[in-house]
Amino acid sequence: MINNKKVVVVLPAYNAALTLEKTYKEIPFDIVDEVVLVDDVSKDDTIEVATRIGIKHVIKHQKNRGYGGNQKSCYDKALELGGDIVIMLHPDYQYTPLLIQSMAHIIANDLYPVVFGSRILGKGALKGGMPMYKYIFNRCLTLSQNILINQKLSEYHTGYRAFSREVLETVNYEANNDDFVFDNEMISQIFMAGFEIAEITCPTKYFPEASSINFSRSAKYGMGVLRVSFTHFFYNLGLNKCKRYEKKK
Repeated sequence: MINNKKVVVVLPAYNAALTLEKTYKEIPFDIVDEVVLVDDVSKDDTIEVATRIGIKHVIKHQKNRGYGGNQKSCYDKALELGGDIVIMLHPDYQYTPLLIQSMAHIIANDLYPVVFGSRILGKGALKGGMPMYKYIFNRCLTLSQNILINQKLSEYHTGYRAFSREVLETVNYEANNDDFVFDNEMISQIFMAGFEIAEITCPTKYFPEASSINFSRSAKYGMGVLRVSFTHFFYNLGLNKCKRYEKKK
């Protein structure tokens, strides 16, 4: 706990057997109260590894729900466990668990309700091995999103995110897509609800075992991101309606 606030780390897992243990061992358990792993029908031994290393809360989907669907299960369980600060960490070791303390303290001290670990602040992305086409893709999408959403994030596409309980109880993340565009729909919801997002510099690692999507999936993701951004833009102008922006009841 930090300032009497319960910290829950959620791990959305898919074929993470080779990297899960290494990721788990670096989680700072001096402040983290619970760890939740949701397995999205992995084809490897992710469940067995999670059980062996002692993860108490392991959820196994009966059918593949996608990256967004996995996160929905993660956040539902974290709230059920009484989490006041919920941090999503990918179990593929692409993001360092050592930033959990910094991210959690920002929320625990009521500085910001949401914190992202940004690969773009500094030179962490390219230094860590991000493919050049993905870096350019990231920068172009982020510029477009900042213009359409009227914000100034360094990137919208990091998978390292921390939320206060209030945010997760306010935004209707269940209404979002089950695919990768879920992340950007949730960002749009967060800003639309009036919350602010802090960013901290995050080193990243690209290696064969780290999860990644191919070029065609990246292109589909990019189109989805632009759709979300234009929806946000026109909603702010009062020119369309979107149930995604309705707060939880």
